[in-house]
Amino acid sequence: MQKINDMNAFKSVIQSDSPVIIKFEAGWCPDCRAMDMWIDPIVEKYNAYQWYTVNRDELEEAAIENDVMGIPSLLIFKNGQKLHHLHSAHAKSPEQVESYLSESLG
Repeated sequence: MQKINDMNAFKSVIQSDSPVIIKFEAGWCPDCRAMDMWIDPIVEKYNAYQWYTVNRDELEEAAIENDVMGIPSLLIFKNGQKLHHLHSAHAKSPEQVESYLSESLG
């Protein structure tokens, strides 16, 4: 996953004409670190899509604008629009993430 470090990069990435997946996280978040232990096979399975990470503490504006209240959260954007949002409460297991991606991306 590529890290997005500033709002200009974030706004550019979400303008993609194909869906992009952005994981909002933070270094202090134990659920984010847990997700890191099992997310790689899912990223590989959905490698037709670009994956990015945003540290919600470093890019708080992006988190606020997109209603990211809990982390980790996975958001899917296309053409500057947020299409789908997997809130942290439903992103605790590989099965939940796979189900979300399958339903959201087909």
